[in-house]
Amino acid sequence: MSARTVVIAQPTFLPWAGWFDLADQADQLIVLDDVAFSKQSWQQRNRIRTPDGLSYITVPVRSAGRLGQRILDTELADTIFVDKLLRTISGNYGRAPHFARYYPEFCRVVKASIASGRLAELNCGLIDWLAGQLGVNTPRVRSSELGVAGKRGEYVARLCEHAGASRYLSPAGAEDYLLEDKMAFESRSITVDLHVYEHPVYRQCFKPFVPYASVLDLLMNEGDAAGDIMRSGRRPARRLGVL
Repeated sequence: MSARTVVIAQPTFLPWAGWFDLADQADQLIVLDDVAFSKQSWQQRNRIRTPDGLSYITVPVRSAGRLGQRILDTELADTIFVDKLLRTISGNYGRAPHFARYYPEFCRVVKASIASGRLAELNCGLIDWLAGQLGVNTPRVRSSELGVAGKRGEYVARLCEHAGASRYLSPAGAEDYLLEDKMAFESRSITVDLHVYEHPVYRQCFKPFVPYASVLDLLMNEGDAAGDIMRSGRRPARRLGVL
């Protein structure tokens, strides 16, 4: 019987291709929305390709006096930014081969997702839409819905256990703390592997090619091929602590 793989990832804003490739390899994706919000992180911003290279687009949120607030509780500072966001996307992708196909739906998703006034709803709305366009059909659940408690690696291990995981596939950037907390997984007979991804090259509106933009860049430029291109960057996972 094959291992049941669980992926746990924060609901970042307009994630990059690697985020979706990681999610695509899971039997269950847990969207980690009940950990602390980190200001000026990928939770509230990402990058798009412009004539000058990669440029940040940021979602304004209420953070003053709210140190330690959870991602799911983080409120949008206003909705005025939406018009600027949509103009920025239009201005930089208006000549992309698939702009006309995706832009109206992108606008609809953004406007519908801000109705709650919360960052997590905006991010998850966009993630759901982007995943659909890329053919990433992994079942998704939010950690806040599971009633699991804990800190750091122990919390991740408990979430994996709750989801019936025998294998946890983690973003590579979490390796240090996972090594420190590896007993939390070993005690539950859960193996830990690290995601390995080599960013694929594809056509962009501007040259030369610059990697690590939001996956929206890939979608606008490559259309139906975007999912296969995203997956082409996948490399064999690496076992925790093994180079």
